[in-house]
Amino acid sequence: MEIKDPIHGSIALSDVEEAILETREFQRLRQIKQLGFAEYSFPGASHTRFLHSLGVMHLAGRAFDSIFSNFKFSSDAVRSRLRRAVRLGALLHDIGHGPLSHTTEDVMPLVGELDIKAYAHRERGYAIDPQRKATHEDYSIKMVTDSAVSKCLDRLSKDLSGIHVACLIDRGVKAPDDFFVDQDLDFRPILSQVVSSEMDVDRMDYLQRDAYFCGTNYGSIELDWLIGNLTFHDQRGKVYLSLNRRALYTFDDFLISRHHMYLMVYFHHKSIIFEEMLQRYLHSDECSYRLPSDLEGYLRCSDFSLYEHLALQKNEWAKRISDRRPFRMLTEIHATEGSARPKKICDVLKGEGIETIHSSSATRLSKYHATQDQEAFPIFVVDEYDLREKPVPIEKVTRVFQKYEETRVIERIYVAPEMFVRAKKIVADKKL
Repeated sequence: MEIKDPIHGSIALSDVEEAILETREFQRLRQIKQLGFAEYSFPGASHTRFLHSLGVMHLAGRAFDSIFSNFKFSSDAVRSRLRRAVRLGALLHDIGHGPLSHTTEDVMPLVGELDIKAYAHRERGYAIDPQRKATHEDYSIKMVTDSAVSKCLDRLSKDLSGIHVACLIDRGVKAPDDFFVDQDLDFRPILSQVVSSEMDVDRMDYLQRDAYFCGTNYGSIELDWLIGNLTFHDQRGKVYLSLNRRALYTFDDFLISRHHMYLMVYFHHKSIIFEEMLQRYLHSDECSYRLPSDLEGYLRCSDFSLYEHLALQKNEWAKRISDRRPFRMLTEIHATEGSARPKKICDVLKGEGIETIHSSSATRLSKYHATQDQEAFPIFVVDEYDLREKPVPIEKVTRVFQKYEETRVIERIYVAPEMFVRAKKIVADKKL
């Protein structure tokens, strides 16, 4: 089976990938928009998690082929199973996303209520607190290991099961066997990094895809050059993702492009105000919307079902979202740290009887170089033209992390449209 993708062209699927595509769990992603409320700012941004997941799978296969182009596995069967595993990990990494992607995670149940059997035995240091809120990743692990998806894998892929795919989505999931080991080398770290890391195929796809559908150039990257220069480094029996030194500036550009996409697209003021209003509804006493812990109920939860729910509510925030009557941005402050000014403006307006919404959107280029712990596998830089140069962690070679060390903050104050003129005059008159 082949699918035509506007970003990557023809994407070929294996029998098992096609079978997973047809499950209710995966088909539900057609009803989950990739960028939530962003289509109110960028009308073309109505693409879905379904299409994004296919693109990530395709790039995972390309990355695997590039990384191991000159590596000889113990057999073709081993190469095949590891390649299938990383493609499936990429395909299923987002399958658990809730309505409007990240915006509804606050109304997910406790993770203990999901009864995820794969969490019973986890790697050291990755214990699960059953009392914490579930996330979309928890639902992903549940679907991959205990649903029609896992049954597809068991039926059509005898040497690969859902737990192996889960190992690439969640590093805390314990591998039940030596599936990822070949010739005394553990390939799980690098395959996990292909799916999720500072240089993963998830970001490679969504940057290009989101830029394309939003009609912007911020996400433009040298994708072919970046993937073509991916390689590996063996450190004490574990294999890690690496990059040829000649593509280091491409990596820098990749990080900066993502940083600018956050500042200019993902943090667009219209998207942010709809998210803020939704959060106010979801945390109100009137809100009856909750995401269920049982998969059967969860599969019925989509963007459309959430909008349907909002349309039936009397709550002011729900009505404003349904009627597309958002608060209007009054003030926008760009800084590298929090400012006292927004609170002062809000306090003055409150004293004048004007309700405000204060949002604070913060992003850093990366936390990678500052959090070298169990959560972050190292990425190395290798020099294929100078064999005297030993592989070194990427943060030791590029200065892009230090140059963009600071956190960028965008603080905004919104007021009801009908109060905008009055609020603007108060801010001007009081020189706030």
